[in-house]
Amino acid sequence: MQRRIRSSAVVLALATTTALLAACGGSSEPEEASTVTFWTPQATPERVAAQEAVAARFTEETGIEVEVVPLAAADQDQALVTGAASGEVPDVILAGASQVTSWQAQGLLDTDVVQEVIDTLDPATFNQNALGAVTVQDGGASTVAAVPSDGWVHLIAYRTDLLEDAGIEVPTTVAELAEAATTIEQELDVTGLALGTQSGTASATEGIESIFQSAGCQLVTDGAVTIDAPECAEAAGYFRELRDSSVAGDYDVESARAAYLAGDAAMLLFSTHILDELANLDEAVPPSCQECADDPAFLAESSGFITVLDPGPGSGSAASPAQFGATLAYAVPARANSDQARQYIEYVLGEGYADTLAVATEGRLPLRTGTPENPTEYLDAWGTLGFGPNVESSVAEVYGDDLVAAMGEGMAAVSRWGQGTPDATLAGLVATQGTLAQQLDPLYAGTDPAEVTRQMAAEVTALQQDQ
Repeated sequence: MQRRIRSSAVVLALATTTALLAACGGSSEPEEASTVTFWTPQATPERVAAQEAVAARFTEETGIEVEVVPLAAADQDQALVTGAASGEVPDVILAGASQVTSWQAQGLLDTDVVQEVIDTLDPATFNQNALGAVTVQDGGASTVAAVPSDGWVHLIAYRTDLLEDAGIEVPTTVAELAEAATTIEQELDVTGLALGTQSGTASATEGIESIFQSAGCQLVTDGAVTIDAPECAEAAGYFRELRDSSVAGDYDVESARAAYLAGDAAMLLFSTHILDELANLDEAVPPSCQECADDPAFLAESSGFITVLDPGPGSGSAASPAQFGATLAYAVPARANSDQARQYIEYVLGEGYADTLAVATEGRLPLRTGTPENPTEYLDAWGTLGFGPNVESSVAEVYGDDLVAAMGEGMAAVSRWGQGTPDATLAGLVATQGTLAQQLDPLYAGTDPAEVTRQMAAEVTALQQDQ
């Protein structure tokens, strides 16, 4: 029975890949093509329709047809490898930074056209961290694998009224954040900061990287595992203090969000996707606090946001602000219709950029903030977009222009351990295997944070040696 199931799965996978490749635009004579095949991970029907509308406007201007193919990240990986072998590839793929750097390392991408697009649009107009994340180092040379488009970043939402009740200033560092969370829990008997802390889970993996990075801790530097550095031991101590500020035990990402929406937490570590939910603009995740019954806008009006944390004086002179997040970029496969691909990418990062971001506003912040003539043109435009294709209310309307500017600062600091360096593969393995999150139980039980980070370093080193 098991063998039949596996055979069926293989048949299904091959059928799916064959259908996808039939829609691909690459050929032995790409210069004759007048169609762009575009793979996108923005795959819900609503988002696909919005992307098709952008593509239709591009077609009106250029005469080049665009086929929008929704395809999840894991399916993109498999289909691109298969297509490259057969010579049938899409022309443009919107994908994550770790995907495109992996593809480039495998020789699957046309990076000449990518560099041409970046040079045409001006490298200075792009988020430099995002450019670094899609840059592949090979000896002394570096190659940009894809053109940065958009992304999301972690922020901290906080209740202005509860911080005032506890007599607390808005934190600016992880150390201040931990102290504030503890004080709130002790003074107000509500959770100080809700974040993913469940040992061994993906939620905790994300929470660790977010807090540790913001405290100036690096997982690995130039091939040397550094998670046991003094600043990392401090970060582990802060993480435990933040975890202990909960009055409801450990959270995962979803329950942390639910606690803040219910008014049971004074602060929340979450992605920018929380913005529409706080404003009661997402029917699937409405605010549920006591005050929200009479005033659905209560949480939006009573929340402030920390978009960047200073790594603090103890993190070393080289530390820069680092906010956990994710970025997407446009890649062009080798043997794609490169000229048409170039035109399409330049359009969706130029004239069609605002409409592209509007596909999912709260999760698609611009990584090209403006033009040489107007450096904040696209960030300002993002602030005026509705929360999704069917919602008119905008970030600027609900939260004000100051938050729009602050979100630009947060995205400028977007970072993941190892990205843009040869250490990216190791960092990816640590994240996907939950290596650090598996060491949380001793930390929670009272083990010295320095000892915990030494054990983390030992586990990461073992993983590194097995690569």
